[in-house]
Amino acid sequence: MSLLNTNALGVTLGEPLFADLTLTISKSDRIGLVAANGRGKSTLLACLSGEREQTSGEITRARGLRVGHVKQDVPPEALSHSLYDWVLAALPAEQAEYEGWRVDVVLDTLQIPYAHFHTPLADLSGGWQRSAMLAATWVCEPDLLLLDEPTNHLDLHRISLLEAWLATLPRDVPVVITSHDRAFLDATTNRTLFLRAEASRVFQLPFSAARAALDEADAADARRLTNDLNKAKQLRRQASKLKNVGLNSGSDLLLTKTRQLSDRADRLEEAAKPAHRERSAGDIKLANSGTHARALITLDDIAVETPDGRLLYKTGQKWLCRGDRVVLLGQNGAGKTQLIRMIADALSGVDDRVKCAASLVPAYSDQQLSQLPGPDTPLAMVTAQSAIGDQRARGVLAGAGIDIQMQERRIDSLSGGQKARLAMLLLRLREPNFYLLDEPTNHLDIEGQEALEAELVAHDASCLLVSHDRQFLRNVGNRFWWIKGRKLQEVDDPEAFLSDHSAGLGTP
Repeated sequence: MSLLNTNALGVTLGEPLFADLTLTISKSDRIGLVAANGRGKSTLLACLSGEREQTSGEITRARGLRVGHVKQDVPPEALSHSLYDWVLAALPAEQAEYEGWRVDVVLDTLQIPYAHFHTPLADLSGGWQRSAMLAATWVCEPDLLLLDEPTNHLDLHRISLLEAWLATLPRDVPVVITSHDRAFLDATTNRTLFLRAEASRVFQLPFSAARAALDEADAADARRLTNDLNKAKQLRRQASKLKNVGLNSGSDLLLTKTRQLSDRADRLEEAAKPAHRERSAGDIKLANSGTHARALITLDDIAVETPDGRLLYKTGQKWLCRGDRVVLLGQNGAGKTQLIRMIADALSGVDDRVKCAASLVPAYSDQQLSQLPGPDTPLAMVTAQSAIGDQRARGVLAGAGIDIQMQERRIDSLSGGQKARLAMLLLRLREPNFYLLDEPTNHLDIEGQEALEAELVAHDASCLLVSHDRQFLRNVGNRFWWIKGRKLQEVDDPEAFLSDHSAGLGTP
């Protein structure tokens, strides 16, 4: 049964985000909504929920349809409320008075610890804030659920719990999900909408299978375009020959045939739409300045501790060598970021417990992208941190997906995806031989993740990284260190760790 239909839907904000979108959302649908950063995913969800008007087309909703929309950002007014009170406030006043028990049921279903119930949202992590937003939406029992980047800020354990929760939802409640987490989309969707400025495509398949089908369809379109243009060219050559013969012989029949051939060529060229080419969100190209040192980083049984001095684990003897792409595995709170920061401090000369090769040229990016001061502009940062002039800087910024209009705006006005690409650009311009990356795929769209994967592998980059993106860490890593118990253990692959989290089991 259809709950919502769009007909020729379009939104233009300066330039068309999408146009002529026809989509039917029915019961049992689990739709993955995929597009590059800034291509209109959040805008489309806002249109579906009725929170904004489309530029063209229409949306038809089933009578009385209740739409639940979990946005990317936490409303500022929510931060002063406790988690429990914010979810309770989502209910109508009369229902909240007599059916407050619904909040407890939803929080228990989402496996939110009781210890967080009465904590202000401002004091909770981004992951728990996301869980609170989901709970506040689900407690109202929507008929259609829209989830905008639901895995942002979640660790692998919480992502697995979210996948399990989605699997238990009533099948008559359709869900539309935007996400850059490819493994999550594969696990939770049965349809995929690739949103485009025009000619968006829908496949009755989860992401990976749909992506392969999309590539085949685009390739077929490209072949069809080439064939149609070749046919038009042949028709014009025939028309030109007949015209000369017709003029020389004075034959009206040949001249009429000439016009017919030219008209056919015109129709073919007019109908031959170019094959889709995604407007590039920016290439990510990493450099490797090289080093003769074999061991870049040496960990000599170092104790990794919390800020208050509590032991988390000891590293044992570990070496990170040229060409090693080491992925650091561990549950939230195990101490992954502490080790990353310890190495970052050693690279800057603050901590002498980690031994670093003298020829090391490091590049460090943390989860919060704190290396990007908000008041600065992208153009000012690039020119300040490299020896290139304004004109060249504008070119490399455009290549990183930051267009001319954004280059002189404050960095804190950029989207998360634009900030992530700017951070990667600044790292590249340093021409490092070692990358230290804490959640580098946060906010990167699928295109950006694949570009980063390809660059890390193709340039044989040496790096130590943390990521909660399963496909990314599988594709990039060639060594894996697992924080298990109070030890840092090397394992052959990440599958045992990922299986633990998929089963809802944490590491003790």
